[in-house]
Amino acid sequence: MKDDLPPFAGNTYEVTYGELVAINAYAADTCKLRYEITAGPLKGNSAEVEYQWRSIDGETFVISWQENDKATVVHLDNFSREASEAFFTTSDLQFFRMQGKVRLKA
Repeated sequence: MKDDLPPFAGNTYEVTYGELVAINAYAADTCKLRYEITAGPLKGNSAEVEYQWRSIDGETFVISWQENDKATVVHLDNFSREASEAFFTTSDLQFFRMQGKVRLKA
């Protein structure tokens, strides 16, 4: 099972896309993510979801999940450069593209 986990498993990151800020905590032993939106218009939203991931080049990862309300999220994160792109479709089919930062939380 450990071989199926990404190198970011077990870490918690803050992602910032303008006014939207979230905390993404990746479980150490499963492909589960707990997120909480801490600032912006969706502040207070949180959930635990299962995610899938793929390495693009060793430093950049595609991470995707579906939320309980059927919204979908895809991140393209480069943790070493602290860069994040996110693509988000809400349950009512609004589509958002966001660029921002991803930083390891101490």
